[in-house]
Amino acid sequence: MKKIILASLMSLSLSASFAHAQSPWTGGDDLPTNPLACDGTAGTVAAKPYDGGEATNAPDRKGKTIKVVDVPKLVGIGYFNATSKGIADAAAEMKTMDAKTDGPTKANIDDQITLIDNYITSGVDGILFAANDPVAIAPVLKKALAAGINVVGYDANSTPDARQWFVNQAEFNGIAKSVIDNLAAEIGEDGAFAIVTSTFTTPNQARWIAEMGAYQAKCHPKMKWLETVEAQEDNILSFNQANTLINKYGDELKGIVGMTSVATPASADAVTQAGKCGKVAVVGLATPNAMKPYVESGCVKSVVLWNPVDLGYAAAYVLRATADGDLKPGATSVKAGKLGELKVINGSEVLLGSPFVFNKENIGQFDF
Repeated sequence: MKKIILASLMSLSLSASFAHAQSPWTGGDDLPTNPLACDGTAGTVAAKPYDGGEATNAPDRKGKTIKVVDVPKLVGIGYFNATSKGIADAAAEMKTMDAKTDGPTKANIDDQITLIDNYITSGVDGILFAANDPVAIAPVLKKALAAGINVVGYDANSTPDARQWFVNQAEFNGIAKSVIDNLAAEIGEDGAFAIVTSTFTTPNQARWIAEMGAYQAKCHPKMKWLETVEAQEDNILSFNQANTLINKYGDELKGIVGMTSVATPASADAVTQAGKCGKVAVVGLATPNAMKPYVESGCVKSVVLWNPVDLGYAAAYVLRATADGDLKPGATSVKAGKLGELKVINGSEVLLGSPFVFNKENIGQFDF
């Protein structure tokens, strides 16, 4: 199955590049950026020592059935339903993993921390997570490691020392390039755009936004970044925020980037209802099923994403390899069932693959 991918999407140090923007920069982190070449030349990944954590006095789990809980940012949305399916598929395939998903009903870090803490107390062998806040979640994950529980992140990272491995859906600069290039193709080199994200503390989105800003400044410097707004992974709020942007900027707004699987279809719906299809482009992260009506109608031309089913599947296999002692610091790859060998990058990250662009020609081939 093709690896699919993603959707859409600087740091304060780069804010000078956006001096013409009408709002102060928000939404990206302040980590160093590494924008890819404008001509598509592949980037290089420097070798980096292992920087993950360690499960203290973990028992010998090799080949034994392990009890695993998956705690995503929230439950009840298509994206995390898909990652949960991937985890369940991998567990059924292995026959040595008893896995369940239990997450908050809203993208609330406090609720996520409480859930993880409860599972540490009740007793599990492994924890999979997608963090709502990389720093706030760290203490409870370190508590799990100290209790000998294997901890693996996916989709949204914690601080590296709070988990052993993180399964990265795609390199952040690769996603950034794909989103900005597709956006530029639709709105032009001097088009103005805005972003609808989840929260400014959501780690993967902040990293994508930072890399987007760096790549846009380097390769599409005349594009105008108007504003970034938060929508909390909430469908109604995402629609309202997109609608507010449409009304606020009028004809100046040429594109909206959705940073989440909720924000992107909600933004497409807002553009559709405002009668702005063909005038305001929507590019972003979303699952194909959520975007099919807008892509098939011609209102949305490109959606960037990976396959979240594969992401959950890979995370389960990485946790199994960690519990078995087969994936150790210094490894350069890990076997992940039907996905084959996945590369280890950035010290303690496992890379799923490259972004994939859904469009009218291919979106009907996917069902998730």
